[in-house]
Amino acid sequence: MASERDHYEVLGIAKGASADEIKAAFRKLAAAHHPDRNPDDPSAAARFKEVNTAYQVLSDPQRRAMYDRFGHNVEQPGSPFGAGGPFAGGVVDLSDLNVDGILGDLLGVFGVGRGDTGTLKRALSITLEESAFGATKNVHYTKVDTCADCSGSGAQPGTAPSTCEACNGRGRVRFQQGMFPIAVERICQRCKGRGSTAAHPCKTCEGNGLAQKAAEIEVSLPPGIEHGATRVIAGAGNRPRPDRPAGDLELEIEVLPHPFFRRAGDDVICNTPVSFTQAALGAEVDVRTLDGKGKLRVPSGTQPGTSLRIRGKGFPKRTGLGRGDQRVEITVEVPTTLTDRQRELLEQLASETGDTIAPSRRGFFDKLRTLFD
Repeated sequence: MASERDHYEVLGIAKGASADEIKAAFRKLAAAHHPDRNPDDPSAAARFKEVNTAYQVLSDPQRRAMYDRFGHNVEQPGSPFGAGGPFAGGVVDLSDLNVDGILGDLLGVFGVGRGDTGTLKRALSITLEESAFGATKNVHYTKVDTCADCSGSGAQPGTAPSTCEACNGRGRVRFQQGMFPIAVERICQRCKGRGSTAAHPCKTCEGNGLAQKAAEIEVSLPPGIEHGATRVIAGAGNRPRPDRPAGDLELEIEVLPHPFFRRAGDDVICNTPVSFTQAALGAEVDVRTLDGKGKLRVPSGTQPGTSLRIRGKGFPKRTGLGRGDQRVEITVEVPTTLTDRQRELLEQLASETGDTIAPSRRGFFDKLRTLFD
């Protein structure tokens, strides 16, 4: 493999070249070697790529410093110090890390705490019907955001903050520890990352630049959403620091119990009472469905606890094709009061079916109540 040319050599500049000199050299060489200007030269694209790579490294102060120290190795694929690596430019910002265990304990000594992304979690209660057909809900909640009175500066209205002396306005401080082979950055503890401090702090936010505020957001829920599902709304959560964007709002769906229906996967289940004669002779009965009133055919001889199906009346299928079924569990109602004529007819039925009516035996009607309760 051919060795790479030195980036300074590629641009034709000295190692001490200024940022303007680097930019001027790049523009001149990029124009000269651009493939569009050299359609008959197959090597122009390679030269243009080499010039562009050299400029990308040397125009970035941190990448340039690492290149001057380690050479081309720092830009090799997989290098932690290269572009996109965790320590790009030889600097790691510990304020962005969630650290655990021993490393977290060690960093705590240096005043570096756990990262806070600003994610805010809330529960959102919906009805079973809203779960089945989807809904648009207005969510009211409280979040931490930029203080409206000081616009996040932390200074009392009518006064201006001054540059933080601890970080010189950067909002971050850099330090070097023997255990770290790289420079380490963290949020400035004095100004909380703002880069400025207030001699007269805002009374609303006590100089923090952040305050609680009421918020409202409209959320669309898809049909078939289940209990325990989550919906994430980007940027609707807490603002962890004045210099940081707001985190996300994470809503956990809570489907409230229904007095008549319950869910089982893509199906909906309910109980429907029928009379003894309807169960014995068969009948068409009215039933409630998620869509409203419906009809159910009860076959003759239907036993208590039988589950009958109404196709396509359940929840939208998770596969995205059609709907589940409604499962109707049959309960048989036993009359508690009878007329003399009704009693006579049932006694005749008992006689026909071989049930003996005797004082020493449990009554036929008690027997029915026991069976059908």
